[in-house]
Amino acid sequence: MSMEVISPGLYTTVQDLGRYGYQRHGIIVGGAMDTLAMRMANLLVGNDPNAAVLELTLKGPVLLFHEDMLLAVCGADMQPSVDGKRIRNNRPVWVKKGSTLKFAHAKKGCRAYLAVAGGWDVPPVMGSRSTNVRAGFGGAWGRTLREKDRLQPGKPSELGRLFAEQLRARSMAQHAGCFEMDWFVPPHVFPYQKEAVVRVMRGAEFDHFTKESRQHFFAQSYQLAAQSDRMGYRLEGPELALESPLELISAAVSTGTIQVPPNGQPIILLADRQTVGGYPKIGHVATVDLPILAQLRPGDRVQFQEVSLREAQQALYEQETALQQIRLGIEINAGWRQSV
Repeated sequence: MSMEVISPGLYTTVQDLGRYGYQRHGIIVGGAMDTLAMRMANLLVGNDPNAAVLELTLKGPVLLFHEDMLLAVCGADMQPSVDGKRIRNNRPVWVKKGSTLKFAHAKKGCRAYLAVAGGWDVPPVMGSRSTNVRAGFGGAWGRTLREKDRLQPGKPSELGRLFAEQLRARSMAQHAGCFEMDWFVPPHVFPYQKEAVVRVMRGAEFDHFTKESRQHFFAQSYQLAAQSDRMGYRLEGPELALESPLELISAAVSTGTIQVPPNGQPIILLADRQTVGGYPKIGHVATVDLPILAQLRPGDRVQFQEVSLREAQQALYEQETALQQIRLGIEINAGWRQSV
């Protein structure tokens, strides 16, 4: 095995884009919380966007590489270093066999993503390599990483091998144990905010809430409670009340659904959400803004901004277009594709 866990960090798991097609059986989708950072990290090492990565939460691991490796880190700033030398996020990095990659506590954001060329080679379960910790399957042994665990990367793409060859040559010329590309994805591509503004569409039961509650929902901010995790964020703020008691049959929910339980404090359902829910749904977070939520920490604040379905779809289209432009730029910088 080519990577050994010296220290696992706070909550480190193998994730991809999720496990689809099994929700009718009660199997959660799961997958990376911040799919934008996860996909970008994969692009930087020449991987398919759905290749398995490590998701690091608040405090990252210490990892020992037993072979040369091409990697990239995107997302939260966990101050990564290789043998004591700081490396930067959002760019390909080549590290030499025997090197130790260390992450600290997140200086900014909540979750970082470590991609290696070829992706992490763990067995797919129901078409996905993501870890379902609650159910104990997928990823690496169905759990968070532990000390002395070992993981193997898959086969790198031709683009990944090209990046590795370029950086290995520069590293050897300078007698360095690691080397970074001089180009990078600019930080403004990642829309992280401590005081977040998140776009939301009205939910099915929006009109069943009192006029005052509907106004407060969009006019005032909420604080992320400590009792928040990958399943959902519990929020603390203005209490949301129904006009009258409402009996609902449990119905399908999606990532970003905002439910309101009897205590009036909203819950945003996220990557490890259940497949159905019975609480009133006051809103749905636009998919394009889910990465913003993924980087919030307990104590951070979020405010909701109302948008239409069409506006949410347009914003997502613009983000996907920008991602494809970045992909093209990466390939051009590598000499993989001619500029047009």
